[in-house]
Order: sequence, then C-alpha cells, then structure tokens
Amino acid sequence: QVQLVESGGGLVQAGGSLKLSCVASGSIFSINVMGWYRQAPGKQRELVAVITRQSTNYADSVKGRFTISRDNAKNTAYLQMNSLKPEDTAVYYCNAAGLTRGLAKYDYWGQGTQVTVSS
Repeated sequence: QVQLVESGGGLVQAGGSLKLSCVASGSIFSINVMGWYRQAPGKQRELVAVITRQSTNYADSVKGRFTISRDNAKNTAYLQMNSLKPEDTAVYYCNAAGLTRGLAKYDYWGQGTQVTVSS
C-alpha cells in the first residue's frame, strides 16, 4: 500500500505564487514517475506536469509558469506555481507510479488540494 498526501493549496490573488507538495509513503521500492493533475468544476481531470528520473513534461497552459521537481530521498514531489491565473483554479491531485517492496506495480492518487486564484 502506498499513500500520497498533498499540501500547499490555498487562496491566492492573480499573479501570485503557491508551492504544492506531495509526500509518498508506505511500501515503496521505487517511484518511476510523479505527476500533478488538476480538475476544475465541470471539467475533466487534466495533466499539469509529470517528472521522471530523467525528464519533465508540462501542459502547454502552464509552461513557463509552473515548475515540477522531486526529492527522491524524501519521496516527495513539488509543484511551484508562479504567475497564477484565475483559470488555474482547480483541485490539484498528485499521482505516483512505481514498484512496491514486493515488486508489484502501483499507481496511486492523493486526495487533492484546492487551489483558488482570485481575479
């Protein structure tokens, strides 16, 4: 079993910044990829950014404003969000995929953290 806990969401004015954190814990042997997704009211969940040990990938809508990073020693991923816009308002979810200590594949989601950007 793997658990993901997000933190760092909140209310911020347009143009402001927030930094989200996602800590993975449990029976973890490896984390191959960690990612951030978001879901706005009435919309489907969409990819924001993902990070592997070798690369990062971003949605076009956040390129140049958001930065994803990870601390492998802490099993933690971060999402630094700058120049926030009202359209960034959503529940942000962390995702992690890898292998458990039993070498079984896992793919888990966190409970989500609300980000609200006021205009």
